Amino acid sequence: MFTTMAEAVDWIEHAKRFTEKTDLTRMNYVCDLFNRPQQTFRSIHVGGTNGKGSTANYIKNILQEAGYKVGLFTSPYVICINERISINDEQISDTIFIQYANTLKTMWNRIFEENNDSITFFEILTLMAFLYFRDQKVDFAVIEVGIGGLLDATNVIVPEVSCITNISFDHMKQLGNTLESIAANKLGIVKRGVPLVTAEDNLDLIKQFETETQAHLSPLIRVDTSKIIDIQVGEMTAFWYRDRPYLSRLTGMHQVKNAALAIEAILIMQKMQKITIDQRNIYDGIYRTTWPGRFEIFEHRIILDGGHNPGAIATVKATINAVYPGKYVKCLFTMMKDKDYATVLTKLAEFVDELHLTQIDYHRCAEASVLYETSQHPHKYQDDNVLEAFRELRKLKTNEVLLVSGSLYLISEIRKVITN
Repeated sequence: MFTTMAEAVDWIEHAKRFTEKTDLTRMNYVCDLFNRPQQTFRSIHVGGTNGKGSTANYIKNILQEAGYKVGLFTSPYVICINERISINDEQISDTIFIQYANTLKTMWNRIFEENNDSITFFEILTLMAFLYFRDQKVDFAVIEVGIGGLLDATNVIVPEVSCITNISFDHMKQLGNTLESIAANKLGIVKRGVPLVTAEDNLDLIKQFETETQAHLSPLIRVDTSKIIDIQVGEMTAFWYRDRPYLSRLTGMHQVKNAALAIEAILIMQKMQKITIDQRNIYDGIYRTTWPGRFEIFEHRIILDGGHNPGAIATVKATINAVYPGKYVKCLFTMMKDKDYATVLTKLAEFVDELHLTQIDYHRCAEASVLYETSQHPHKYQDDNVLEAFRELRKLKTNEVLLVSGSLYLISEIRKVITN
């Protein structure tokens, strides 16, 4: 029996992360053991490559502003694992987390003994979220897809509406090496008759979206980018969408699309009479949304962004150019060795003036020396000690900004230093 949070988290963290699977039999089986808790609340499913967490938070906050009790399941976390499971603005407590961990460990042992199989890290957390939302009697749960969609543990839900933010390259080992194969996997969350809302604008991929939704008799709703106007990007983001003004505390052009996607998801639920909501709820929900480690600005010139794929880095580039035009950009960077760090380093070289390559104490992290050898940046440095590197880089001149990027694990380390 676990008696401390450290024990419970250690068990979960050391569970298998990925296993070969061709369907959701195992996840359905464990849900059956607990009488299918995911069917006891209404849900919204959010998939895509980048922007899932922001979009999920926008939706959660809009519903909360309308008076609903809303669960939120997201990944990964920046500060503590409790972030992944919350209701309204309150994360799951250590005490309750430990209770569920003990329940699931008993179940885990049973499955292993009976089937010589084990549920994975993400399946454990997903089931914990389902149980918590059921027991706390939420009105809605906003569920973020972990990886892909088709075989993701969250895909046992039948939501009121599904969302796909965009399609970009990430998790190619699991999802394939083409945008089409990645899209096919992410479109696996489409359910019969359930509307799909997307901010994807690649017309070739949209054909896939249309084919898949038509096959499932599911309405396809696209964010109308022509209705997004008067965008002003600074430390906050102002914009108009569908003739109404909004203000977001999340920075960047990409956050406008994420917000518009959330608004469309809300509007389609309102149209289907699934919710009662007014325009003020939508405005306030967009405004109150924050999201650690996603172009998060400290001291006006330190940017923390956990982007770890080419699409995310392209977004960071566009946002830095908008918010800090003409500034000298220093970057402290590390990345997991199982990610496409070579492509990301090439993307960084397009806009970063000075690149500091570091590492953190985590088994998946690439070594600073490997990143240094891979990078072709003309002004690159190897800084093995991440905290010493940050302390020096933090001493910025007037025309300089510091970007800390490449991994949310890195962001977690640096954020602790700043906030303390």
